[in-house]
Amino acid sequence: MKAYIDFPEESGTRLQLGFSRPLQILTAHSVDEVTGVIDRAEQAARAGCWVTGFIAYESAPAFDHSLQIRPLSADSIHPLVCFAVFDQPAEETGPVPGNFACTAWEMDTSREQVDDVVGRIHQDILMGRYYQANYTCRLRADFSGDAWGLFKALQRSQAGGYSMFLDAGEWQIASVSPELFFDWQPDKSVLVTRPMKGTAPRFSDLIADARSAQALRASAKDQSENLMIVDLLRSDLGRVATTGTVTVSELFRVEALPTVWQMTSTVQCKTSRDVTLADILRALFPSGSVTGAPKVAAMAAIAGLEHAPRGVYCGAVGIIRPGGHATFNVGIRTVRTDRNLGIAECGIGSGIVFDSTAAGEYAEWLMKRRFLLRASSSFKLLETLRLQEGQYWLLEGHLQRLQRSAEYFGFRVNSGRIRQALAGFAASHAAGSWRVRLLSDREGVLEVEGYMMEPAPEEIMVALASQPVDSRDELLRYKTTDRAVYENRLSTLDVFDTLLWNELGYITEFTRGNVVVELDGQRITPPVDDGLLPGVLRQDLLDSGQIVERQLSKALLQQATRIWFINSVRGWLPARLVSPAE
Repeated sequence: MKAYIDFPEESGTRLQLGFSRPLQILTAHSVDEVTGVIDRAEQAARAGCWVTGFIAYESAPAFDHSLQIRPLSADSIHPLVCFAVFDQPAEETGPVPGNFACTAWEMDTSREQVDDVVGRIHQDILMGRYYQANYTCRLRADFSGDAWGLFKALQRSQAGGYSMFLDAGEWQIASVSPELFFDWQPDKSVLVTRPMKGTAPRFSDLIADARSAQALRASAKDQSENLMIVDLLRSDLGRVATTGTVTVSELFRVEALPTVWQMTSTVQCKTSRDVTLADILRALFPSGSVTGAPKVAAMAAIAGLEHAPRGVYCGAVGIIRPGGHATFNVGIRTVRTDRNLGIAECGIGSGIVFDSTAAGEYAEWLMKRRFLLRASSSFKLLETLRLQEGQYWLLEGHLQRLQRSAEYFGFRVNSGRIRQALAGFAASHAAGSWRVRLLSDREGVLEVEGYMMEPAPEEIMVALASQPVDSRDELLRYKTTDRAVYENRLSTLDVFDTLLWNELGYITEFTRGNVVVELDGQRITPPVDDGLLPGVLRQDLLDSGQIVERQLSKALLQQATRIWFINSVRGWLPARLVSPAE
């Protein structure tokens, strides 16, 4: 077992340590073994050792038999609890990260299933069974290469959190959780928890970013969700606190993470001298921020609603220092890799209350997965340009869009190298018309591909997609090589392209270009917020006043006097919408 920890300290410094060659490894594979392993881990730390490891969500019944879970499969190689005991940290804090590869992350829960579950939770809340339930799903991908390299990439994507890497050979855990579960200093009898509940997106635009943070601060819904968990934790801490010492030292603090704003609160207490680590876990585990409230009823609902066990996700990952000082995160933003199966898994979820909507919760899931896409996506950023007689059309617009995409996904780009690569291609293709594909991976490695362009048709045939896109999907707004959202909606008719529409029935774009329609003498294109790529030609036309933004329903589309397909390679192509009968 190897371990690496990078946890923030209350002093403002960070605890950054690497461990190898454990004295012993303590594991529990059944609920009956859990508390015994935790007692042995604490004893080892009090005897002067360093102890690192995790507690899976499915360990909960060991601390309270009334807590229901969906059990791990009988053939699972992953223990409920695993701690490694070390006599001292290693001199090295980790090797040079190696290469790794992930396929596209697939969600095990469809949008339709989210709609159904949110409806069922609303009914349960109406019946008075609970106030909030935290519903989650799993993202899975094929994985190969260096799990340590994945962990370091995740750290770059989700910097500043409670990060820990565990390598047991067959499996690895890469946790970059931003949420403190608890910090317990038995010598000072101080126990601190910092639940995280309430999320809003981050934006590269400073004004939009500040507005998002302010909207979260003022959100009655998010404050209500946060306060439910604060009240739950006040009650939980009361089980191990000395009388009158439970306090809420900070309420509704909005913290900036790389991809989202998060609302946190701090609840703490003084513990009595005879309290043990197992007692702390009996009182708190799992964190109320990943269950809902009341915890017993919410967990019973979760066990029936979710498709799979959570494992280390929503459990706890942490360290026990010599003397017994224990710090654990809440196991969110945590990836498990399985070397034998060649897979990686990560959970995402959200707390659902009565005024939650399925669309809003699903959008929050997509927002939360950004840290994963930024760190591990196999896709590349893509810009497709027109090279005409040695000159690129709308080059600056393409470079600006690529830079925005890189900032959003955390990719490395070097504008000087990009210009040099494009100039080199242009010098060797100085004559004729070329469609040029510029690709950049997350490390900034560039590829330039070129294809001679065929003459554009005078008119193209297009068809309407048979199913909607989700307007909240960020992959619609950024040009990448991950085109699954488009390919899954291509028309089966023999047409040039497919015209997409969103879950609200508004037209968005073609799969390879933007759409412009003529209505009442105006040339109109749908707004980006409806779920579409901000095309470079589209932006140029908006800036020059040649087109305007306006929402376009499918009904209005039928009233259009003209339709165009536009992009910065083909320009304007007149289009005719065909029906399935044609």
